[in-house]
Amino acid sequence: MSTINIRVNEQVKSDAKKLFAKFGLDLSTAINMFLIQSIREQGIPFDLHLHVPNEITSKSIEDTEKGINLSETFESIDDLMEDLHA
Repeated sequence: MSTINIRVNEQVKSDAKKLFAKFGLDLSTAINMFLIQSIREQGIPFDLHLHVPNEITSKSIEDTEKGINLSETFESIDDLMEDLHA
């Protein structure tokens, strides 16, 4: 095992630690993953990100979880079609 010392902005380090924690990784493991995959790919290896919904989608998810602003439910396709054509 070998040690690498790198300098990073304190905010970058903090933000990276928080992000990687969401994937169950510590900073050292995430950096090792990056290095190993870089060697395998012989380049920058991957795009790893969280899919964070935009404000409108977040509001819709919140409303759905609270059971508000939902459309009417129907017992059958015929009932739905009848409502659509009304």
